[in-house]
Amino acid sequence: MTKHKKIDDLQHTIDELTLDLQRTRADFENYRKRVEAEKQSAHSMGQAKSVMKLLPVIDTIERAIANVPEKLADNAWAKGMAGLGKQLDKQLKEIGLEKIDAKPGTLFNPELHQAVQFDEEADGDKEVVAEELRAGYTLDGTVIRDAMVKVTRR
Repeated sequence: MTKHKKIDDLQHTIDELTLDLQRTRADFENYRKRVEAEKQSAHSMGQAKSVMKLLPVIDTIERAIANVPEKLADNAWAKGMAGLGKQLDKQLKEIGLEKIDAKPGTLFNPELHQAVQFDEEADGDKEVVAEELRAGYTLDGTVIRDAMVKVTRR
C-alpha cells in the first residue's frame, strides 16, 4: 500500500467520523429541543389543571361580591370581600388568566362563547351576547373554559 493510498484512506475515515459527529450533534440538539418543549407543555398542562380546579371558587366569590345586599354595601366586611375579588383578579392576571369578554352587546364568537340559549324572535344580521351566564377564561391566550352566554340578533 502506498503512502498516498494510506493518506486517502485516513482522510476518508476522518470525513466519515466528522459526518457521524455532526449527525450525533444534530440528533442531540433535536432531542434537547424536544425535551424542553415537552417540559414546557407539561408545565402548562399542570398550570391549566390547577386553574381549572380554582374556577368554581372564583365563580362563587364573584357571585357573592355581585350580590351583596344594599343594606350591607357600606359594611367593612363586604368592602373587604370586594377588595379580595380585586386582589384575586390581579393575581390571576399575573399567571396569565384572563376573563373572556362576554358583556351584553359583544359579538358572539363560537371560539370563545358557548351559546346555551338563542333568542329566535330577535331581528338583525349580527349575533351578539345578550347575557353572560358563566364567565369564560383564557390562560396565556388559550381558551380553558368558554363563556356560557345567551345570544340574540341585532
